[in-house]
Amino acid sequence: MNEYSVELSIVAPVYNEYDNLAPLTIKIKDALNGKIDSYEIIYIDDGSTDGGSELLDKIAAEHREVKVYHFTENNGQTAAFAAAFKKAEGRLIATMDADLQVDPADIFKLLPNIGDYDLVCGIRADRQDSIVKMISSLIGNGVRNWLTHEEIKDTGCPLKLFKNEVAKSMCLFEGMHRFFPTLAKMNGFRVTQVAVSHYPRQYGKSKYGISNRMWKGLKDTLAVRWMQRRHLNYKIKGEV
Repeated sequence: MNEYSVELSIVAPVYNEYDNLAPLTIKIKDALNGKIDSYEIIYIDDGSTDGGSELLDKIAAEHREVKVYHFTENNGQTAAFAAAFKKAEGRLIATMDADLQVDPADIFKLLPNIGDYDLVCGIRADRQDSIVKMISSLIGNGVRNWLTHEEIKDTGCPLKLFKNEVAKSMCLFEGMHRFFPTLAKMNGFRVTQVAVSHYPRQYGKSKYGISNRMWKGLKDTLAVRWMQRRHLNYKIKGEV
């Protein structure tokens, strides 16, 4: 039987989000204090060059719930999630970005579903992004769903709630953070989707655009389709 150190682990990759880090930490704590018995906040510093690395260490020194791990160089978002999942000690794991565009309080919109499901994915309602970014996401989601035979409305929404064993089960490769629901289903877990709030970015700049997502995203989708087709799927006679 698994024993967990805390009830909830909040994990967030961080790359050059200096101005968001202090308000994000306070927002997470305000959302969880008094509602979750125990929690930890895990920041994976993905080689930040804006002073955020030093600020994260300061935040960790001031807030006992915060744990910070620094990559030696920029390795990308999937690597940051993979590292965070290994470090997470919570019975549940919530993922989010560090850009303050989703509300940590919306974890409680996902939480009621975690009994019947193993992974609950957010859907960004009334999305507050540029028209170019929204169109590229719409096309990306459509292509991913078509090729992988999925019905995930917003795989790019960073707010997701996992049972710990779901996150730990994933063997991740570069770019796979966009396919958490599909990877979970391949491992036999149940997935659902819930609408959450979305807000405009106030500080910093988005790290993603059409130029660095379209072809890479297609390549990653084809890789996941290949994995689906070759996924081992067997049953032993007499076992449920």
